[in-house]
Amino acid sequence: MKQIFITALIAAVSFTAASAQNLYKKVFDNATAVVNNAASNDQQIQINQYKITALNYISNQVKKRKLEKNAYFYDSQAVNLASFITDFETAIIKARGISTEKRLEVIGCYRDASLNNPLFGDDDKETTYVYVNDKQTYTPFSLDTDWEKAYDQATEKMKTILK
Repeated sequence: MKQIFITALIAAVSFTAASAQNLYKKVFDNATAVVNNAASNDQQIQINQYKITALNYISNQVKKRKLEKNAYFYDSQAVNLASFITDFETAIIKARGISTEKRLEVIGCYRDASLNNPLFGDDDKETTYVYVNDKQTYTPFSLDTDWEKAYDQATEKMKTILK
């Protein structure tokens, strides 16, 4: 009986570990599906195109810099990126109901969180700030962002902004 329990536990842990390694791919694939869906609106496409670009940026920088990163690193960045953007969208909707000033404060909070938490310290600001400098984008965030730290910073600051 004890051996069956241990075998089941090992199988469950193995399944969880395998699933966790797929989070980066899942976020990437979901964003790609939205971008390729004819029923998606311009805002959905633009937001998900940003996710694809940000995830590709992370992967390319790791390869370019010959860094050794494990699945947890990729999964954590992808999940925090998705959470960051989801929370941003939710906060924007709430702020619109309050005032234009609050909406701008929310945008600034999230933009600053992405700018203040670089992942690689990339000097190529023309590339990393392409979305920040685009006044027509729904995602005014740096590509060179540590999404775990940016998410934590934005979440903490939003507690005071939308009280």
